[in-house]
Amino acid sequence: MDLVVRGVRVVDGSGAPAFTGDVAVEDGRIAEVRRGRGRGPAGGRVVDGRGLVLAPGFIDMHAHSDLALLTDPAHEAKAAQGVTLEVLGQDGLSYAPADDRTLETLRTLIAGWNGDGSDVEFDWRTVGGYLDRLDRGVAVNAAYLVPQGTVRMAVVGWEDRPATPDELRRMKQLVAEGMEQGAVGMSSGLTYTPGMYAPDTELTELCRVVAEHGGYYCPHHRSYGAGALRAYEEMIAVATDAGCPLHLAHATMNFDVNAGRAPDLLDVLDKALADGADITLDSYPYTAGCTTLVALLPSWAAVGGPEATLARLRDAPTAERIRHALEVEGSDGCHGVPVDWSTVEVSGTADPALADRVGTRLSGWPAARDLLLADRLGTTILQHVGDERNVRTVMRHRTHTAGSDGILHGSKPHPRAYGTFPHYLGHYVRELGVLGLEECVAHMTGRPAARLRLPDRGLVREGHRADLVLFDPDTVASGATYDRPRTLPTGIPYVLVDGRFVIEDGRRTDVLAGRSVRSAGRP
Repeated sequence: MDLVVRGVRVVDGSGAPAFTGDVAVEDGRIAEVRRGRGRGPAGGRVVDGRGLVLAPGFIDMHAHSDLALLTDPAHEAKAAQGVTLEVLGQDGLSYAPADDRTLETLRTLIAGWNGDGSDVEFDWRTVGGYLDRLDRGVAVNAAYLVPQGTVRMAVVGWEDRPATPDELRRMKQLVAEGMEQGAVGMSSGLTYTPGMYAPDTELTELCRVVAEHGGYYCPHHRSYGAGALRAYEEMIAVATDAGCPLHLAHATMNFDVNAGRAPDLLDVLDKALADGADITLDSYPYTAGCTTLVALLPSWAAVGGPEATLARLRDAPTAERIRHALEVEGSDGCHGVPVDWSTVEVSGTADPALADRVGTRLSGWPAARDLLLADRLGTTILQHVGDERNVRTVMRHRTHTAGSDGILHGSKPHPRAYGTFPHYLGHYVRELGVLGLEECVAHMTGRPAARLRLPDRGLVREGHRADLVLFDPDTVASGATYDRPRTLPTGIPYVLVDGRFVIEDGRRTDVLAGRSVRSAGRP
């Protein structure tokens, strides 16, 4: 065998009780799993697994590494956590499929998530082309969702109106092509423009295409604040009408209006599940959210695209209308809740000259407006609006999976980008006992692999891909904090992708074993 891990505690990703045994790897796959102690298989490389847990590599169901995977070969933010597969193309906005015009707009629009891409050669325009680019070698594996907002931008543009029949046909064609080229589903960002301009009937038609190709729908729905339950119910109705599996992105209940109301959300989900709906969800184990500052603005302020938004911000009467929507009405971009500027912390700026703003709380609309103009909408923020009771309640649900929603760009990113998976294991399993170890690992491995319809990943089984992580259950912990968000975790000495060490003895190797993980493009 290429590798044998001896005497290790195996948590296999199914939720079943752990057992002690040996695991052998050959040619990138798990060749043998032997329970008990004794003489196991021989290996060219033997790792002493005593005191460690061996589990399937963690699957990040909500990642924003679309450009980071291409520009940062080490990708320690995820590799060091034990992540071996990320799902990209989230929140309805990413870089494929796109034409030249759309791509240029996207680079401005989501610079706060990914940077402007000035160090990337955008030599693709299709979903298949992007996946081919990943196949040149990246740190970890990646799957992709067709971004509905990008598709709408390419076909309809920035107008707040329903698509015409011809436009809808073209959008369905783009979604179908993306699925046929290997996407695992479709995402939406329904508090982000222009995707939020789509009515439910349009979303339903696109979801029918996704279902026909064996994928799932992953919406960032229309509100996580006021009206959150209605927004969840809306997505369930859309997916049910389309006959499409549903995966709810970063499912939580934020803002003071929803404090302690996670049980209400789970009641909605349980009723739909009892009626036969196919629903899963993901969440991150933190209370703060992260987005771009421009995303808080009312949707009407974004009609026409980024340059039109900047023009409205420069115009004093229009800027006053925006302020009123934000501070008095509660804009749709801020989930229907009047913004509390004291909860908004600057986490990154596109312009390095504005770096002194990072880590500060916005004092009010004048400061926010000035920053949006100076940074040309490229500012990233943290919003401290979550509720710890809701975080713990959601993670216990039987359909829950883990998703970091990790935005890696910015001087002071959210610690979830570097700490989500060890934070689950260290804080919520070992310290608090909110989840059992076997259960938590299943949330991060077997359950997401099942949602992604990956028959040879997510479990420690003979014949499965050797995407594996070894961690110390007594010391694993997130080093990342809000003050020091780029600190790497502890207690994860080994991570393998395709049977090759990307983390060895706690250090990043130069191995780039990650590739695209593609769906079959059909049911």
